[in-house]
Amino acid sequence: MMFGPGTVTPAVKFLLIANTAVFAVQTILGAATDYQLTVYFGLVPPLVLHEFYIWQLFTYQFLHGGLLHILFNMLAVWMFGCDLERRWGSGFFLRYYFITVIGGGILNTLFVPNQMGPSIGASAGVYGILLAYGLIYPNRIIYFYFLFPIKMKHFVWIIGAIALYSSITASQGGIAHLAHLGGMVFGYVYLRGFNPWEWFKDYRDRRRLARLKRRFQLHTGGKDDDRGRMFH
Repeated sequence: MMFGPGTVTPAVKFLLIANTAVFAVQTILGAATDYQLTVYFGLVPPLVLHEFYIWQLFTYQFLHGGLLHILFNMLAVWMFGCDLERRWGSGFFLRYYFITVIGGGILNTLFVPNQMGPSIGASAGVYGILLAYGLIYPNRIIYFYFLFPIKMKHFVWIIGAIALYSSITASQGGIAHLAHLGGMVFGYVYLRGFNPWEWFKDYRDRRRLARLKRRFQLHTGGKDDDRGRMFH
């Protein structure tokens, strides 16, 4: 198996550029200002729940805690994301990626509501990508730690089990294990048919229909019942 997917696809390129640009800003700003940026745009559950910093469920993905952090995340996005984007198209790939990111943020916020340390990084999206890759290409061989050949489906089970175990036993330690697990869970549910965008549009359409029914009520009466219906 070749190392990497060849040509970088448009959506993956966008993610690489966006994450690298934000990391460059973090580096230029320095430690003090970067901490303020991380608190405001990273994922801090009490701020999301009590101060309604809802944007943090999305923006935390673009911040990273160091060169190795962003390097390994972007390497995974590049290695596995390009094949998925070619298969799905850029629109569906980005929608899936952002759903896994937001899903990871939601799970982390709900289960660790008092966590004051910001969670940052694209790992929830990366875990979502790995899950999808394992479902679609289960028998492809990758090299675990660049040394040990393993089928993709087995690799996904391993990292999923590690994320689950760590989320139960670890006291955070700077790693948002619940966000990793949430990325996989939300990714799996989405690929198995639950589409939040379609659910929202269906909910919106049902609300509109209910308002129209209240506004235009059907009445019967008059001399000819068949022609005596009127709307108001």
